[in-house]
Amino acid sequence: MATEAPAATATATADRPPAPTTREERRREGRRHDREILALAVPAFGALVAEPLFLLTDSAMIGHLGTAQLAGLGVAAALLATGVNIFVFLAYATTGAVARRVGAGDLPAAIRQGMDGIWLAMLLGTVTAATIFATAPALIEAFGASATAAPYGVTYLRISALGIPAMLVVLAATGVLRGLQDTRTPLYVAVGGFGANAGLNALLIYGLGWGVAGSAWGSVVAQTGMAAVYLWVVVRGARRHGASLRPDAAGIRACARAGTPLLVRTLSLRAVLLIATAVAARMGDVSVASHQIALTIWSLLAFALDAIAIAGQAIIGRYLGSGDADGARRVCRRMVRWGIGSGVVLGAVLAATGPLLLRVFSSDPDVRSQLLVLLLIVAVTQPVAGVVFVLDGVLMGAGDGAYLAWAMLGTLVLFAPVALLVPVLGWGVAGLWWTIAGLMMGTRLVTLWLRARTGRWLVTGAVRA
Repeated sequence: MATEAPAATATATADRPPAPTTREERRREGRRHDREILALAVPAFGALVAEPLFLLTDSAMIGHLGTAQLAGLGVAAALLATGVNIFVFLAYATTGAVARRVGAGDLPAAIRQGMDGIWLAMLLGTVTAATIFATAPALIEAFGASATAAPYGVTYLRISALGIPAMLVVLAATGVLRGLQDTRTPLYVAVGGFGANAGLNALLIYGLGWGVAGSAWGSVVAQTGMAAVYLWVVVRGARRHGASLRPDAAGIRACARAGTPLLVRTLSLRAVLLIATAVAARMGDVSVASHQIALTIWSLLAFALDAIAIAGQAIIGRYLGSGDADGARRVCRRMVRWGIGSGVVLGAVLAATGPLLLRVFSSDPDVRSQLLVLLLIVAVTQPVAGVVFVLDGVLMGAGDGAYLAWAMLGTLVLFAPVALLVPVLGWGVAGLWWTIAGLMMGTRLVTLWLRARTGRWLVTGAVRA
């Protein structure tokens, strides 16, 4: 199935249907969009959820070795995740760029565009891996690991750094396949990688007695295997369509330029979350514990909304590549409805299951009391989050990275001083979460909604000028 992904996208270049003029035609088009969104979003959600299971598997197995080992893993994993996730633009920027080529009916150029992204991922991955490997002891110490946990953290981080090039290749190749309107292959690869990681960890940690090092090597091997599968799929498609596989300096530079604004956006968003955690930590152990649990649940809900955003990236890029700006606008409206509806459903489910989640995550009555309030705040703001995620995906698919960067920087500038005032004003962790889910997400909603309404993102053509 995965080997057919590039060829299967040939259907995306078919002549687009005329704009609907009657109510019945609009309904039929809406149902067609719904089917396409579901076909892309459901597998994308599975792949997104499968990826965090790598860390959960490592944590579960290492946790049985001892507290020091688990503490070292926690610090190293946080550093590793930061070093990789700041390059998520490799997936986002590649998706929209490849989808445009697909919409224009030029599959060889689409795959060539994807190869440029993969080559960029290899370069960035090599530099990042070398940097983290060399500075691992200093990084672990800077993040406050204890003397007993630090050696385990250094071991895990240094070995895991060897897998960073593969991780970034996976990001870029995932973007290629999403742009080719294929989210099933990333799901299969993610599930296979998770299974391999779990099996290797069990063998290396317990069977061979390698401990923390075995966990890291298991992840490296699994991630390298995932990257190899992706490369095989993309190379197979490139050969089928006569696309060059050699690195192209101009193409790699173009990918880097396109990805830079999204890097700024990602760093700004990361800064928001770091500031929020730092503020919660100043309020005491109970507040930071409830904050961390709420943030974990908020992130899990974000996977569902991000899956719809990924569908938006692929579909919008294809429409704009085919020159159909009106069709792209209609898809955007439909996806906003999806965002609102998904947010309402997720919020209702969270509100209903909140009391159960309290028991699952904590036995401390003070933490439970604060957490219940935070979960209700997250629940009632999910419709806002749904629209934000969808519009974020739409503008990414359109290649409107510069606006996204400035909008997120502006959001950070507004959020930071208010968040820092929360403990001074005595608003507590609930006030902090109104600042996160209300102010920060509300600001993003306004900036993204205004941009979507202007239509300036509707730039058509195989390449965004």
